[in-house]
Amino acid sequence: MTTYLSYITQEGDRWDGLAYRFYGDPFRYEPLVVANPHVPIVPVLPSGLTLAVPVLAKSDSTPSVESLPPWKRGVPAGGVA
Repeated sequence: MTTYLSYITQEGDRWDGLAYRFYGDPFRYEPLVVANPHVPIVPVLPSGLTLAVPVLAKSDSTPSVESLPPWKRGVPAGGVA
């Protein structure tokens, strides 16, 4: 069962900004969009809308080491660990 938070949009809110605010990743906006089919997909959201914000499990929002680029995995230059 998914748990949701409620959030009322403010002037200047954007999907990517909300994804960063709630999930720490601006590219994680898809769960927000899916949970709010009544909200238009526009560059800047209207203020005063009530959004459902899915609470994601920690593993859902944390990338695996394998998905990170080499410079973020702790692999030295040249690719030899």
